[in-house]
Amino acid sequence: MTSSSANSRRTFAIISHPDAGKTTLTEKLLLQGGAIHLAGEVKARGAARRTRSDWMKIEQQRGISVTSSVMTFEKTYDGETITFNLLDTPGHEDFSEDTYRTLTAVDSAIMVIDAAKGIEPQTRKLFEVCRLRSVPIITFVNKVDREGRPVFELLDEIADMLALDVSPQMYPVGMGGQFEGVLDFATGAIARPEGPSKEFLGKRDADAELPEAFAEEAELAQIGYPEFDLEAYRNGDLTPVYFGSALKNFGVTELIDAIARHAPPPRPQPAGEDSIAPERDEVTGFIFKVQANMDPNHRDRIAFMRQVSGTFKRGMKLTPSGLGKPIAVHSPILFFAQDREIADTAEPGDIIGIPNHGTLRVGDTLSEKNEVRFTGLPDFAPEILRRVQLVDPTKTKQLRKALDDLSEEGVIQVFYPEIGGQWIVGVVGQLQLEVLISRLSAEYKVEARLEPAPFATARWLAGPAAKLDEFENFNRANLARDRDGNLVFMAKSGWDVNYQQEKNPEIQFSATKER
Repeated sequence: MTSSSANSRRTFAIISHPDAGKTTLTEKLLLQGGAIHLAGEVKARGAARRTRSDWMKIEQQRGISVTSSVMTFEKTYDGETITFNLLDTPGHEDFSEDTYRTLTAVDSAIMVIDAAKGIEPQTRKLFEVCRLRSVPIITFVNKVDREGRPVFELLDEIADMLALDVSPQMYPVGMGGQFEGVLDFATGAIARPEGPSKEFLGKRDADAELPEAFAEEAELAQIGYPEFDLEAYRNGDLTPVYFGSALKNFGVTELIDAIARHAPPPRPQPAGEDSIAPERDEVTGFIFKVQANMDPNHRDRIAFMRQVSGTFKRGMKLTPSGLGKPIAVHSPILFFAQDREIADTAEPGDIIGIPNHGTLRVGDTLSEKNEVRFTGLPDFAPEILRRVQLVDPTKTKQLRKALDDLSEEGVIQVFYPEIGGQWIVGVVGQLQLEVLISRLSAEYKVEARLEPAPFATARWLAGPAAKLDEFENFNRANLARDRDGNLVFMAKSGWDVNYQQEKNPEIQFSATKER
């Protein structure tokens, strides 16, 4: 098996509730993989500490990850180089759409849980998305160096709430003030805290005596739960559980090793009735994210493509399904957050950044022969709708361009009403609105305000042309077009949707739209 083969790729995401320690873990994984040299030392101007993966202005101000970034690093095991593609997902629930689409591009995930809080609502929601796509999950219980809940309580909660078999691979020797390290079941060694900062600096006790109380518990944990079963894990039925502290470096190496050893290499991807295997000769892939203005000076847009099959070579011509005519990919990018390097070749499982000027959109399939269409990247009906009001009415053209760009990225959805001039934006969560206003101002120099819209939700319409025309004539005041020109019913309430559905049984009112 050569190191360039698809089998040596591990494309994974980290999912968690906000504040469970995901960004710290991401940084430590990159540090272990040699991708950055000093965690937390990556200084912005002045001495503002910020991690490498959060680089948009609003992220730096608020300390949250808003956009999903991609980081690639390598590690060698027994002479074979494994390439890890880590996709960072926004933990904040207001960005669940971006996260959902990112999860369509990975083959496995690490679920981070706070030892004091257990399974939180957002963790559960993201887990359900993984389950929909049978994405295998490795669980990392973080912050065991602080006071946390009893280990068995945490394990049972994961098993009960997520309906998964759990298989502990490690055991914390005490928590909080009593913390003495982490026992690795595979080797029997205990990773010990050292120095005043009580972090893991590499000291492992091979045959350490466990205090009696812990010896019994650790044994119970090993015999009381199922053994690790690779097939059950890869089918999404079992999760191996690791314990540690990302901040203090406990459990991080074991986590990378687990991804290398157990996580699946690139999996086949759904394309309608078929699925496309990584072994297929033709280069195919799909766009799961578009990021505008990574470099605000150059108004560039990067489309993130998950490569599904074939060996991509720089300069290759690929045809986007939305465009129908081939484009040459001259300067593809492999990522390390904001530092970009040009890639000459890429394999299935890799993420390629394709610079473009708005030709590529989320949901597009790219292929050499234009015969494949990947499926499963939806748009969701917005839960919050607002009218956009310009501070300076002469900037209408700039506003339209900005709204189109941002809706293409999936930050917002934009609706152009059939009657009346004020455009409406739709989002899944409140924070997306703040990001919208902040980015309009920072990147497009457009000052705008948001006002309440008279609508509560939106539904995409489909059905016989004659019926749609008739519906349109009667309901023009409640209709809009999305940025693709599709007809959308703007509803004042859920009741409104149901009423219209009963009245117009031949029309479908859909809450999702395949991109």
